[in-house]
Amino acid sequence: MPHDLAERSVFITGQRVRDVRRRRRRSGAWGLRRAGFLALGVLVLATPVAGVRWLLTAPRFAVTSVEVQGVARVPADQVRTAAAITPGANLWRIDPATVTARVEAVPAIRRAEVIRRFPNRVTILVEERRPFTLVHGGRLHWLDEEGRVLGEAREAAAPLVPVISGLSDAELVTMRNNPAPRALEAIALIRALLRSGSALATEISEIDMSRSDGPVLYTVDGVEVRLGPEEWEERLARLEGVLAQIARDSEAVRAIDLRFRDQVVLTKGGRG
Repeated sequence: MPHDLAERSVFITGQRVRDVRRRRRRSGAWGLRRAGFLALGVLVLATPVAGVRWLLTAPRFAVTSVEVQGVARVPADQVRTAAAITPGANLWRIDPATVTARVEAVPAIRRAEVIRRFPNRVTILVEERRPFTLVHGGRLHWLDEEGRVLGEAREAAAPLVPVISGLSDAELVTMRNNPAPRALEAIALIRALLRSGSALATEISEIDMSRSDGPVLYTVDGVEVRLGPEEWEERLARLEGVLAQIARDSEAVRAIDLRFRDQVVLTKGGRG
């Protein structure tokens, strides 16, 4: 066997030593990098937790004022009470959807929006329910277009549309939160009167919903009008012509019955 194959040359020996040293240096560098990555990961995980804790506890975000906008009939303090935002509450802990639901539970409020204004203020935008007409149930109460009772009418009022009567006390109580079917029926009839485009809506002073065979109207002159439960548009058109006709007659009419198709029944005599 040749001699040079049995012995290591200086070149080969030095090369292997350098490789071992290089691998050791690389291993040490990787260990340092890995330790650095672990430390960075811990820092990244810890930073959001500390940040969230600071947001939820920092005095900077303690609510100092709750502003109410859009109210005219509902007292602003009533809205604040319904919102139930305690003084000094953390702004980040307030759930706008929950506060909105509490405010909209107030019968006289139709819609609300809660806005968090950083760093420490809350604004509540309110849309109140608008009075549409009066409903008579022992006392007069305001009613909106959706059939919700808004509260007692404590001052003299003259609505531009007929007053609704004939609803029970139980219906009036439930109508603070949910409209009653008969109230919605009366509102639909009022809308039909308004759609007629004539002065008929101003000639009707009251809509009585107590009868089982449909609404009964009363004119400003005290004439009773039996309208029936359906086909109101057509019957109201006939009523307008009948009222114009009896206004020209000398004999007084006490009642008008429009419940029969293509027929008008008049009851004449003194109006009592």
